[in-house]
Parts: sequence; structure tokens; C-alpha cells
Amino acid sequence: MKASKLTALGLTAVLAAAGVTVATFEGQELTGYVDPVGIATTCYGHTQTAVVGKEYTEDECLNLLAGDLAKHNSQLMSVVSVNLSQGEHIAYLSFHYNVGPGNFRSSTLLSKLNRGDRIGACNELARWIYAKGQKLPGLITRREKERAMCLDGVTNVKTVQQH
Repeated sequence: MKASKLTALGLTAVLAAAGVTVATFEGQELTGYVDPVGIATTCYGHTQTAVVGKEYTEDECLNLLAGDLAKHNSQLMSVVSVNLSQGEHIAYLSFHYNVGPGNFRSSTLLSKLNRGDRIGACNELARWIYAKGQKLPGLITRREKERAMCLDGVTNVKTVQQH
């Protein structure tokens, strides 16, 4: 997927880049299905209105992804009290998209981030590799990539304004 498709739907460059990252990790599934933890899912990990067995178009999936990204970004930024680099923002938005707002809000990762322990916060990503008590290879890979993106963002700090 190209970021330009998401930019055309009104997303900022950072959200469009995050969308490409999320789409890569989530994969595209045009037919609604039940995910490994029992949640109805479709398109690029969309769960809110997913219908198992329903066929979705590419345009429907892009619109759902754009809406989901905007919602998750708003929820993410409402609890983050520091300015994020682009790498951190993309990594944390991808993570938030995957684990949900409740898990993010109650995480040690968020506590460390808001205390200014940016490297410690990035390293917390590697702990989130379980679903229903089982290590998932896909989550291990995803978290490694999110962590690397996050750490790169911390090391090359170019903060972007969020609010």
C-alpha cells in the first residue's frame, strides 16, 4: 500500500506512514474473519464493524483504515504528554492500533514514556508478544520492527508537534 492513498483520504504524512506500517503488519483481508483471539476482523485489522464472511472492497478497506488510524491517533495523543519523534509516533500508533486504547493507557510503556524514559518505553514494546497467553511469531516480528523504528526515532530526535 502506498502512503499517497491514505494522504488522499485526508491523513497527515505521519498518519499515512503509520497506515502503511499498520497495513503491512495487519495484512489485507477483504473477507471478514475471526482473528487468533476470537475477534471479528476485516481489511487491515478493522474490528469495530467487521462482519465475518462479508466481502469488502479495497476502497472500503482504505476508508476503514483511515478512520481507525485517526481514532487511534486521537486516543494515543490524548494520553501522551511528550512530543514524539516521527519514528516514535509511527511505532506507538501501530502498537496502539494492535493492542487497543485500554491496554496502552495502563501500560508500563506509557508510564515510562510520560516520565521521559524514551528508550525504556521503546524497549517495552518487545514485551507485548503474547495473545491469550501464547507467544505469536507475527507479534514477535511486529514488535521488533516497531521497537527498531521507535529507537531510531529517539536516537535521531526530530520532534513533530502533535497537538
